Amino acid sequence: MKSFLGAPIVVRGAVFGDIYLTEKQGAPEFDERDERDVSVLAAQAGVAIENARLYNEIHRLAVLEDRERIAKELHDGVIQALFAVGMGLQGAALMSGEEELATRIEGAVADIDRVIRDLRNYIFGLRPGILADRQLDEALRHLGEEFQQKTGVITVVDVDPTVASELTPAATDILQLTREALSNVGRHAQAATCRVSLYRSDDRLMLEVDDDGQGFDPDTSRRGDGLMNLEERVRTLGGTFSIESAPDKGTTIKVALSP
Repeated sequence: MKSFLGAPIVVRGAVFGDIYLTEKQGAPEFDERDERDVSVLAAQAGVAIENARLYNEIHRLAVLEDRERIAKELHDGVIQALFAVGMGLQGAALMSGEEELATRIEGAVADIDRVIRDLRNYIFGLRPGILADRQLDEALRHLGEEFQQKTGVITVVDVDPTVASELTPAATDILQLTREALSNVGRHAQAATCRVSLYRSDDRLMLEVDDDGQGFDPDTSRRGDGLMNLEERVRTLGGTFSIESAPDKGTTIKVALSP
């Protein structure tokens, strides 16, 4: 290799990759114009990558919001209406003096129950995993148990039910934030224990995930896609995101949201 030219592709202030050129044709080495051209190309590549990332995140978020809306309408509207019809039919069966008619009504009630179960299963598919037919605090505890079973990391979930209730409209996002944070713990922290906390601090609602793992230096370490996705999702919620970590001191991720 007789000549070489390289430029970093920077996305959100972090190096995503590099462009390398070698063996310039028609000249023994690259010149200043080549450097400018490659720098422009690298900058354009960074913009294209960022735009693609933002498009994908907006599209995932829109799909999740639409699914949650449909799931809520089915659960709070259709299922409750079917349940009321079933209760009414059961009452009619008890009041009926004809055994055959009562049996037929009970059969119809059983059919309604099967439809309700099918709808609940459908909702379970629409909502993000464990949130289906659960309150946020219960879903977070289940997520912690699932994470502990899969990774062996002892996981404690401490949820203020009042705060969980206030965050119900953003339950999908809170669950996704927690899942992403725990995923980072499982992949990188080499932790023995971690804690998920949902609490109030002054006038802010706080989601906190901390671990006792190997930690890192946030000022010098490159943030991966997981942390950047976390930060972007928090930004869409109008909240703030912070990381506290140091080598061999574990890591704490904090999300602060307005009530």
